[in-house]
Parts: sequence; C-alpha cells; structure tokens
Amino acid sequence: MDTLTAPRHLRLHASDNVIVAVDTFQVGQKIEAVTVASRVPRGHKLASRVIAAGEPVRKFGQIIGSASKRIEAGEWVHEHNLDYSNFVREPDATHLVPANGMLPIEQRATFEGFRRTNGRAGTRNYIGVLTSVNCSASVARFIAEAVQKSGLLDEYPMIDGIIPLVHGGGCALDVKGEGYEVLKRTQWGYASNPNIAAVLMVGLGCEGFQIGRWKEAYNIVESDTFRSLTIQEVGGTRKTMEAGIAAVRDMLPTAANVKRETIPASELMLALQCGGSDGYSGITANPALGAAVDLLVQQGGTAILSETPEIYGAEHLLIERASNPEAVERLQSIIAWWEDYTARNKMEMNNNPSPGNKAGGLTTILEKSLGAVAKSGTTPLEAVYGYAEPVTAHGLVFMDTPGYDPVSATGQVAGGANILAFTTGRGSAYGCKPTPSIKLATNTPMYTQMIEDMDINCGDVLDGVSIADKGREIFEHILKIASGQRSKSEELGYGDAEFVPWQIGATM
Repeated sequence: MDTLTAPRHLRLHASDNVIVAVDTFQVGQKIEAVTVASRVPRGHKLASRVIAAGEPVRKFGQIIGSASKRIEAGEWVHEHNLDYSNFVREPDATHLVPANGMLPIEQRATFEGFRRTNGRAGTRNYIGVLTSVNCSASVARFIAEAVQKSGLLDEYPMIDGIIPLVHGGGCALDVKGEGYEVLKRTQWGYASNPNIAAVLMVGLGCEGFQIGRWKEAYNIVESDTFRSLTIQEVGGTRKTMEAGIAAVRDMLPTAANVKRETIPASELMLALQCGGSDGYSGITANPALGAAVDLLVQQGGTAILSETPEIYGAEHLLIERASNPEAVERLQSIIAWWEDYTARNKMEMNNNPSPGNKAGGLTTILEKSLGAVAKSGTTPLEAVYGYAEPVTAHGLVFMDTPGYDPVSATGQVAGGANILAFTTGRGSAYGCKPTPSIKLATNTPMYTQMIEDMDINCGDVLDGVSIADKGREIFEHILKIASGQRSKSEELGYGDAEFVPWQIGATM
C-alpha cells in the first residue's frame, strides 16, 4: 500500500481525541492531516492531537481512560500509554424517558413457534435432564446419551433433542445463602423455559441442594412432563440409568404432542450477548444488534441486556434511559455490589478485558462497556432483574450477571429467554441449548475465517451498509431462527456443555 494513501478510518464523535483504524495504519500515512508516527493495527486507536499526561482519552464522545504519559499526535493509543481511570458519571436520572410507541397489532411481525399450555411461547422443543448436584452429572449424561443412541427420538420428530444440563455445584454450600437461591432460581428457570417440553431431574440423594425442597419451593409435582429420581434411592448408576430412560420414554408422547403455529413477535425474549469483543464491536455488530432490538421492542417483544462488568463505566447511559425510578435504583445498587465484590476479592473492574479483547483494539473496561451497551439500542430501560429472576416486563430490561458468557447466558435463559443473539469480533465458539444462539461477526476477515460458525457478517457496515439496514437483516434472521431454521451453532451441535450457573459464595 502507498504510505501516502490514507487507509479507511473512523472518527466516532466530534469530541474524540482518537481515531479508529478500519484498516491498519502504517508509519507516514496521513489521517485527517495527522501523520502516523507508529503502526496502528486495524481496530485500534490513533491520537488525533496531542493528549497531555493525565488528560481523559475520549472515544464515542465518552471517557475511556486517561493518558499515562504525554501522547503525541499520530501515536498508537493502547496499553502502553492509556490507563484505566475511574470518573464521575453524570446521568440525568431526573429525566425519565417515556415508553416508545409500539406498532399497531396488524403491522406486527410473527414467527412460527410452540404454544405451551401455560400460554408462553417457545422456539425449540427439548427434553432437559437437570441435575441437583455435580455428583449426579455423569449419570445424567449417561441417560441422555443412552436415549440418543436408542433411536427413541426418531419416533418423535417434533422433539429437538435431549440435553444433559449438568453443573459443578449443588453441595458444600450454605442452604440458606445467596448461592443456594441463585442455583434454585436457575434450575427452575430452565425447567420452566418455554423451549423445554419435559424435564427429568437427577440427584445423588445426600447433597445440599435437595430435589424435594426445590420441588416444594415451586409447587412442582411429578407429571407426564416432569420426573425426578436420586441415585441412592433407586439403587446405583445402572438402575438409575434404566429408570431415567424409562421416565423419558414415558414423557415423550406428551412432549412431542405439539406443532408450530403463528405467534406474534411480542412473545420473543431475546438474550443479548457479546464475547471475544474487538475494536469493531461498538461500531458494527453491537449497534446493528441494537437496531434490531429497537425493532423487536416496537413489536412488543423483550430484550435482555446483561454482563454487569461490561456495562461498567457506561451504566449512566442506561440510567438516562430508565422509564422508572425503581430501575435506576436497582441498577445503581447492582453497580455498587460489584464494586464491593471485586474489592473484597482484591480485583478491579478493569480486569475484565481479556488478552483477546486487547489484541482486537480494546484497552480498558470503559471502552469495552461503551461498545457493549450499544447492543441495547435506543429504547427505554423498563426493568432491572437479579440473576436468573423471571423476566416479566416487555421492552428493554437488564439482568445482573457476570461478564463470562456461559454464566451470563445461563442466567438469561433461566429468566425466560427463548432466543439469543451473540456478537463477536475475535470469533467465539458458543451455543446455548435449549435457546438457539445467532452469531454476529463484527468484521469481515473473521467472518470469512470462521464462516461455518458465524450467522451474519456485520463487517459490511464498514463498507457502507447502514446500521438500520443491518439491524433489519438481524431482526428478520431472528424471526427465521425462532421459526425453526437452525443457527450455525445448532448445526455444529453446540449447547450441551454450556449450562453454567453462577456460583456465588464460599464452597465449604
């Protein structure tokens, strides 16, 4: 490339003092009258003027950190000269945003889904094998594998499969503590998710998380869509496998007695995730997904933004959009909890960006969060939920979860999400049974490199495709996947090992 030819670049806001490299900047090139002084990888940042030591560095018109030393115009801005620095957020919490108008019913979109007897709508139809404790995880997997190999499911084409939803906890915990309550909510959320047709719950028998106590808490009774058993009571591994297979066989006719029907898009609950983020995430895929969220909310649907450590530093932008003071208060209390939680564990919120995030152009959690919040679109924030709490509000909501994708998505699915959209810049390999996961690539090179894993390329936004048009493409694809078309992660078989409840508190 001719060093005098300016590569593609972006100034994201008039007040920014950095420019984003769409293509790699080479020494000697001119970018907005600034001469490039050091190579800047694509997705990374270039100082567009001198930035004094200690001065805030701005991107998206927001603070992403401060200069750790004087940065000359034309220099690469990254870890070597940009520090994380907390700052005073100044949201206008007194201005509550009115709810956006929804489309008339006759103009709303639909999908082909499963109507459950309780009125909820599913996009998939799975049998779930839940476990009360890690001690019963292998037996649960044995049962699921045996059912799959037996050919039983071949007789029931309306069943999408059987999932062993196993986890690493369930014992050596305070049965009156927060960790127990989180696991209890998560297990119930999966058992009652509208994408699950029937559940077998497998326990050991002596664990802290007792199946009987859990059933009593939610008024669960044995039925043609719910069965439970424990290894100790049944008489060991082989007998439990036999009993489990028999229980699944008994539940299959009822679980399969459904068919897809036309359902309004207002009954879609979309989980929003990003993983393996890069410098393009907040420019292409995340705002495009946000545009799709706006379309879904216009239909009366619900979108769940999560990953609390990845909104940190941008939470004031959500607070400004809150439609009620209760949402503001709860979000502020959650942020305070995380500040205390990280301090107690001798960490800081800026520990969140991974080496891959940084290699892709992100430097601080403040920068990462500004891009992550773009997934939420522009509609009002209607409600804030704790991890795995049932989501009942329509519109944009927030759920408190860690930033670790499998743990975060597990909480969203437990909350009721029946479909999921996942943006990635570095290339994330992930699936989320029973909820289909749609992968959105932030840049074309990664999309091409991992085309068997990626559903939609948002890199063409850098070539001139509008955010609105890309958002419409994503929304229409969500409707197709909700109606039964398989996502790339489903075709590859992802989702059996991604059930990861959040473990809070001490392991005794």
